[in-house]
Amino acid sequence: MWRIALRLLFFLLIVKPFFLLMVGVNVRNRERLPHQGPALIVANHNSHLDALVLVAMLPLPLLSRTRPAASAEYFLKGGWRAWFATKVIGIIPVATGGGRPHAEVLGEVRDVLQVGDIVIFFPEGTRGEPESLGKLKTGIAWLAQQLPAVPVYPVRLQGLGKVLPKGDWLPVPFFCDAWVAEPLRWEGDRQRFMAALTASLGG
Repeated sequence: MWRIALRLLFFLLIVKPFFLLMVGVNVRNRERLPHQGPALIVANHNSHLDALVLVAMLPLPLLSRTRPAASAEYFLKGGWRAWFATKVIGIIPVATGGGRPHAEVLGEVRDVLQVGDIVIFFPEGTRGEPESLGKLKTGIAWLAQQLPAVPVYPVRLQGLGKVLPKGDWLPVPFFCDAWVAEPLRWEGDRQRFMAALTASLGG
């Protein structure tokens, strides 16, 4: 219970005021965002701020049921980073290296969705260059195929790669935008699904 309270305080007192006062994220088509789980929120990835922005876009009552999938290799190195990532942000650690099968790498993400939570997922797998969409990995198609009833909400983020680009730790003020596309569902064709998702994310 204390973890939920800590997450709530962090997003209410720090994250939301930061994005409201310093960054000013303009969310377009906010009404398309999920109002309950299970749901997959899928976005392009240019900054460490991306996951925080996506969580902050949702109503506070959904906070305890919203978890970002994130690199285990990066966030579980130990110390304060691992504690903060797991206890406060509530990440789902994903071991991205090693060429292992999707069922092994993304099994916990699938399990979290199966209990009705909302998962934030970055199908590029890593942060790319600002305002540029990298090639999407097929893990997102595997998740959609495993859970065809779970809607996928594409969100295209713009500007956050300039607020806090890869390799930097000091944010700078910059106006940002987030476009929420129409939700997608698995219809049995991986190529068509990936093409539709890429187009929704601005690729």
